[in-house]
Amino acid sequence: MSEANGDTCWLCQRPLGRRVQQHHTVPRAKKGRDTVPVHPICHRTIHAHFTNAQLVRLDGARDPVASHEEVARFLAWIADKPPDFHAPTRRKR
Repeated sequence: MSEANGDTCWLCQRPLGRRVQQHHTVPRAKKGRDTVPVHPICHRTIHAHFTNAQLVRLDGARDPVASHEEVARFLAWIADKPPDFHAPTRRKR
């Protein structure tokens, strides 16, 4: 199901660093089992912009997540950052 291999982040497609988290593309609370590797900052970005119910409706697809206006802006901003880059994640208001 993952569009990224084990060496790249599912969301931003950058190489993974020392800290890697596993993201349930369909939330575990909604019976999701498949996970993909993501940077912690990317993981927080996903959950800052999508509820579990929205992620269930997307059925594990990356493209709708990446094309969300604010997530796309985040992806453009983070594209040239090193793999272990960390910054506070803005929450949706």
